[in-house]
Amino acid sequence: MTTSTPQSAAPTVYLTSWCPFCARLVHGLDAAGIAFTPVDVDEDEQAGEFVKSLNNGNRIVPTVVFADGSSLTNPPVAQVAARLAS
Repeated sequence: MTTSTPQSAAPTVYLTSWCPFCARLVHGLDAAGIAFTPVDVDEDEQAGEFVKSLNNGNRIVPTVVFADGSSLTNPPVAQVAARLAS
């Protein structure tokens, strides 16, 4: 993946393979050249529990977690890009 985002600052995107909102975010991040680490919560039970801890007990995807520990739930690409730029 070619990117302008330093890998150390790359966010983690918690997602599933079947989620249309996840697909839209992944496509948008790729198109914008934003590096990220994908984690499929269907394949990683602990990741699913982590996402639930961030979303009031709900396993909502996509959930984006940044290097500073902050997170966004189902954000648009522009919001992720803005957070990375700040």
